Amino acid sequence: MGDQEWDSVTYIGQKANSRHSNTARSNSEINAARRSGGVVSTDKKYGAGANKALGTEGQRLAKIDRENEVAPPPKIDLSVGKAISKARGEKGLTQKDLAVKVNEKSNIINDYEMGRAVPNQQLLGKLERSLGVKLRGKDIGSPLGGPKKK
Repeated sequence: MGDQEWDSVTYIGQKANSRHSNTARSNSEINAARRSGGVVSTDKKYGAGANKALGTEGQRLAKIDRENEVAPPPKIDLSVGKAISKARGEKGLTQKDLAVKVNEKSNIINDYEMGRAVPNQQLLGKLERSLGVKLRGKDIGSPLGGPKKK
């Protein structure tokens, strides 16, 4: 208890803020502080104004972003779409009927037939089973042959 300072004063409010250092706004104020021997710290602020360019650092980061762009996923081959369309026509199904059969939307079937869809192996398997033709691997469009029974 004897190490407490009873004479020290804590300032709250305006007097507390007066003890902090001031921010120099110009080069002349910085030079004056250096001549007087004061502690000078300079920090460069990026993006301070909304209308200012980011400078070379921002340009470098933008270039890195352009280099690392991810390639779009590959689309399904058009031969697969033609095989789906041909097999669907042979079975007398519309796109909507086939979509109901494989539990998908009709626009998904349309995307597969037009070659705009990203291939989904699970959906291709459903289409193969419902249409009875191969849609993956070699010989696309050939009848789907199951394992031989003995």
